[in-house]
Amino acid sequence: MPARLRIATPEQLAAAFEDGDLRLLTKHFMAVLEQRAPGHSVEVRVPPYAAVQVIPGVRHTRGTPPAVVEMDAPTWLALATGELGWHDAEAAGRLRASGERADLSPYLPLA
Repeated sequence: MPARLRIATPEQLAAAFEDGDLRLLTKHFMAVLEQRAPGHSVEVRVPPYAAVQVIPGVRHTRGTPPAVVEMDAPTWLALATGELGWHDAEAAGRLRASGERADLSPYLPLA
């Protein structure tokens, strides 16, 4: 199990944006999503950096969750910062979303 996600300090966040630190930025915005949409019904994956379960509903504990969202880090950061809309990313094939509650658009952007 990966270490718990943490929200970055403003200084860490500014440095990460300046340096293009995908790892820190990905984990920061995953932690923000986890805080804003607590739950366990949707697993959001941004390999190789992080995965988190969010959105209220049925708790998932083993195997493949009933709802999964997966994308690369640049797509996640674009969604989290509002540079890219959920439906545009989905239409462009930049993310894969399956299952009930897998639409994260009500929770985005996070910045």
